[in-house]
Amino acid sequence: MEEAVRTFVLISVMACGVVACSQEPTAPTDTVDSAPESAALGSGVYSDYMNPDIAPGDDFFSFVNGTWHEEIEMPADKSRYGIFEILVEESQENVRTIIEESAEGDFAEGSVEQKVGDLYASYMNLDARNALGVKPLESEFAKIDGLTSKDELAIYFAEANKVGNDLPFQLLQYVDFQDPNSYMMYTWQSGIGLPEREYYLQDDEKSAEIRAKYVEHVERMLELAGIEKPGESAAMIMSLETRMAEHHMQKELLRDRTLIYNKIPLDELDDIMPGFNWEGYIAEAGVGDIDGLVVTQLDYMKAMSAILEETSLDDWKTYLKWHTLSSNASRLSEAIDQENFDFYSRTLNGVEAPQPLWRRGVNNVNGVLGEAVGRIYVERHFPPAAKARMEELVQNLIDAYEVSIRSLDWMGEETRAAALDKLSKFTPKIGYPDEWRDYSSLAISADDLYGNLQRASVAEYERQLARQGDAVDRSEWQMTPQTVNAYYNPSLNEIVFPAAILQPPFFDLNADDATNYGSIGAIIGHEIGHGFDDSGSAFDGDGVLRNWWTIEDRARFKDLTQDLIAQYDSYKPFDDLSLNGEFTLGENIGDLGGLGIAVIAYEMSLDGKEAPVLDGYTGLQRVFIGYGQSWRSKIRDEALRTRIATDPHAPARYRANGVVRNIDAFYEAFDVGPDNALYLSPEERVKIW
Repeated sequence: MEEAVRTFVLISVMACGVVACSQEPTAPTDTVDSAPESAALGSGVYSDYMNPDIAPGDDFFSFVNGTWHEEIEMPADKSRYGIFEILVEESQENVRTIIEESAEGDFAEGSVEQKVGDLYASYMNLDARNALGVKPLESEFAKIDGLTSKDELAIYFAEANKVGNDLPFQLLQYVDFQDPNSYMMYTWQSGIGLPEREYYLQDDEKSAEIRAKYVEHVERMLELAGIEKPGESAAMIMSLETRMAEHHMQKELLRDRTLIYNKIPLDELDDIMPGFNWEGYIAEAGVGDIDGLVVTQLDYMKAMSAILEETSLDDWKTYLKWHTLSSNASRLSEAIDQENFDFYSRTLNGVEAPQPLWRRGVNNVNGVLGEAVGRIYVERHFPPAAKARMEELVQNLIDAYEVSIRSLDWMGEETRAAALDKLSKFTPKIGYPDEWRDYSSLAISADDLYGNLQRASVAEYERQLARQGDAVDRSEWQMTPQTVNAYYNPSLNEIVFPAAILQPPFFDLNADDATNYGSIGAIIGHEIGHGFDDSGSAFDGDGVLRNWWTIEDRARFKDLTQDLIAQYDSYKPFDDLSLNGEFTLGENIGDLGGLGIAVIAYEMSLDGKEAPVLDGYTGLQRVFIGYGQSWRSKIRDEALRTRIATDPHAPARYRANGVVRNIDAFYEAFDVGPDNALYLSPEERVKIW
């Protein structure tokens, strides 16, 4: 667990980003102060990375990125390497400079600079961490050992939830699906150490191998922590987690927000989990004054009642020690950190070596004090011209969406009016928040890494708890400015673009409009598209979870999405593994609509003028090339398998090839015909938005 602040799972599920939410924070370059004259604009095409020997209609990803893909050497500390990761590294270097200035200065106790510098120093002090070993966890282990009943166990669940330790279920705060002006508390299934329920249940050879290695990993970790009977305990933990996983709601079903919004009055929680000490849990959690919890996975929570009852208190204690250890592994000694890396990074993702310690230290600071360093980062690395140009691009994409929605032949007028109303209410956020996070209540010490991160988790929990009865803070961001990503939040109907993604090749003030429309334009369109995907379309323009569709239009939408699911189900990166079209549906809708609308927006921006030919490519060709460049990436086989199982985004190659073949303008731009591998007949091409 790298981040010290509480990881609110529901936020990552609901706020749909352009890349996986695990993406680490980054920063843009600082070389552009203003947009140059149009005559000086370049093409934005990275010609040296292309492979012109490959026909665009056969493999567009390789046409655009083929030479780079063949020649690049995968760094030992990466599971995936490409545009996003390169920008992440640049960001870490920029943020490191900011952090080290704080570490080297003589700042007053309690100042933001003191906190940033001392937090980083506490992470980097491996000698102190090695000397302590597992000692920082001893007080937590003592609490666990001191539990004398299942009622006390329930209270401990609420206590451990505050510091972000993994538990059978989490208690989280998020905007109320039914009232986006209010906050709501949600439960969320958790408690398993493998990435997804399928890892416990599938009977293929690779899954069985990973399960065996996981048990070995748990045993080694327990040995390092000095926990008795590590072999026997590891087997018990695997058995208990398997039983939980059997009842976890399938990830595909989690996309249906109507299935997970189950508000239960506090005095009826016993009907869901009889025998569980809800009174003690609610009191310790500090939410006794609310009118109910949203129990997101009802069947899982009902099953947990029997699991809790039938598992002995001693076994629960061992289980809790394991998850306390695993949740904190990266902040303890080198030996524990290395064992954690060996399983989660090497075994599951094929990574050969850990990231340099300083990069992990930067990530840690970003996770705890992200807006503190982000504020300085924005001053140094985000030119005002970039924000102004982005505001223009966002409006152009919204205008293009309006044109497209008005012309959809599958949508009736009643639904169309509601869709246009929703589009008109989108709120863009660009670059950085208007109000910065206040860290004044958080105490940071240069010689207490574990304590720093525990206090940070509790401070974040208490910050959110304190606002439970207040109106929703619509100025808040779920990503720091130094994050290379973007997201859509359906409950607030907002599209958010942190400063760090607004740099080449995604957004280049020195480039002609075409590649910008194909890259950042498609990303803008992608995030808008999440408002109209299979999940986001369940919310109206005010962020309320309600059905604004006619029965007939929802059925037609469902038919179109089934066609897209079938396309992605047919892609097989391995002989024994296909993509999951249902799981990736929302992101695929975002990609398809994003690029399709970006093409329309670009053509509208020309205002009837002919686009210049630059570096041998027409304007329309450069839009598509800009899109293909955005997915320049290479991934290890192990990581690809893990991502197919856990990431709602399709792999980069299929985000390029799978989208362009559905857009008519692609066929026009590159003269694609029936003899090309990506060719789809017009009736097979999916157009939703």
